[in-house]
Amino acid sequence: MKDWLKSGSPWIWMTGGAVALAVLSVFFVLWMTAAKGLTHFWPKAVLETTFRDGDRQVRLIGELRETEEVSVRRLQEAGFKIDTQDAFVERVLIKLGNRDLTGQDFRWFPRPLLGEFSYPRDILTVERHEWGNFYGHLKAVKEGDQVVAEGPQAWGELQARVQRAQRLFREILRIEKDDIGDVNYRIEQLRLRERKAQLQGKLDDALKAELAQQRAALDAEFARLQERLQKLREDIGRDALVAEVADGRAVEVKLALVADVYQANAMSTADKIVHYVRKFWEFLTDDPREANTEGGIFPAIFGTVTMVLVMSVIVTPFGIMAAVYMREYAKQGPLIRVIRVSVNNLAGVPSIVYGVFGLGFFVYVLGGNIDRLFYPEALPAPTFGTPGLMWASLTLAILTLPVVIVATEEGLARVPRSVREGSLALGATKAETLIRTVLPMASPAMMTGLILAVARAAGEVAPLMLVGVVKLAPSLPIDGYPPFIHLERKFMHLGFHIYDVGFQSPNVEAARPLVYATALLLVILIMVLNLAAIKLRNHLREKYRGLESV
Repeated sequence: MKDWLKSGSPWIWMTGGAVALAVLSVFFVLWMTAAKGLTHFWPKAVLETTFRDGDRQVRLIGELRETEEVSVRRLQEAGFKIDTQDAFVERVLIKLGNRDLTGQDFRWFPRPLLGEFSYPRDILTVERHEWGNFYGHLKAVKEGDQVVAEGPQAWGELQARVQRAQRLFREILRIEKDDIGDVNYRIEQLRLRERKAQLQGKLDDALKAELAQQRAALDAEFARLQERLQKLREDIGRDALVAEVADGRAVEVKLALVADVYQANAMSTADKIVHYVRKFWEFLTDDPREANTEGGIFPAIFGTVTMVLVMSVIVTPFGIMAAVYMREYAKQGPLIRVIRVSVNNLAGVPSIVYGVFGLGFFVYVLGGNIDRLFYPEALPAPTFGTPGLMWASLTLAILTLPVVIVATEEGLARVPRSVREGSLALGATKAETLIRTVLPMASPAMMTGLILAVARAAGEVAPLMLVGVVKLAPSLPIDGYPPFIHLERKFMHLGFHIYDVGFQSPNVEAARPLVYATALLLVILIMVLNLAAIKLRNHLREKYRGLESV
């Protein structure tokens, strides 16, 4: 045993076991996140049953979401009359939907008080733009006040009219966001131009007439778009479906409010796969709705990637220059040692402190002065004097700067002294040696620092809440209007989206699957960014491997 301990084998086994445990933990987290998030898009069967509420029977329609065991005493204390000798019974969580009718979306029911579960094929699952899901038995399809189909023919007619309503809805959305948005943008530019001329004392009668003429043309175009929009809204509002809900009432649902409709109990496996792929694609490409608990997360994906790229462009050159100066040019003494200790300590500062610094210095000081110098016509409305993409990227660049500096210094320290001396002996200057020989050999270490910076920045939430991220951004930071990249705009972020949906949502049970799905997507996004950087680092390492052996 003593010889075995001296051989070092126990430490090797301990290290291997720790690595294996870490890998298993990572795989478990990914598996749990994927299992709870990716299953959200699979069409759920809709059950119908009865609930014994005291002396009366209540019919229920909804999706079975969770099952758990709970003590009978706890249920009895909650007011349920359960007659059983068992200490524990099963209770189920059913998504009832129809929140506008009942006031609640999810509810727990003791299993002994529920009747047999049945799954009628004609039950509709209606996804709405507002109020969440609607469940009921399809009875008829109406156009205005006239019934156009009922009975077995109603489903086919409903599908055709839902497709028409969705097409009209997309047209309305395009006009509101693109066409009317473009007109509003040009009107705002005219207002800023007029205000700028007024501040400069150049607002003469000729310019006033020109601006008035252009404004009149834009007002006419706006009126035409509004008229077109009104016609589309009247057209989309004519159709409706009539369904019988759980309490027996016939409820009319306007197809203008319907995002999707399907009969989950009547779908084949192939239909469910197609539905799953379509819903997952919508999750990746659509805008969020219903307080971010439904719809997609494309703005959050776009904002996260844009912020990480801008942050990388800022932090990489500054981190490399700082490391090069401290390692190659600065005199190694007490001052440099203090700076190195300070850099290392900065890596341990809580991220929220960086957020407070970014809000106070970048937003209020720099942004406020930029507005006064370059955008006086827009005041008092701030342009850069408000949280936005630029200040969020700068704040995270400062947060991750120590990582890049330390990694680059380590890379520079590993470059053999003989390489520097050989380059200088051949007549190269110190700058040429640094640029052409030392930095290329240290580039893998620089990429390592960038990888660590990207991994940390992409997952940060606390500082972003102060310097630019919002619950819902009206427009993306990149669009077709000059200067095309709008660094002053607020943006959405996957990390903050997870926090908002998971902890600020009014409908927690509906939001929970989206939390897992968004978290999985954030992990995948960070992995993709890191793998791209790792591939580049490996390429650089192979390219300069020969120099390292000199």
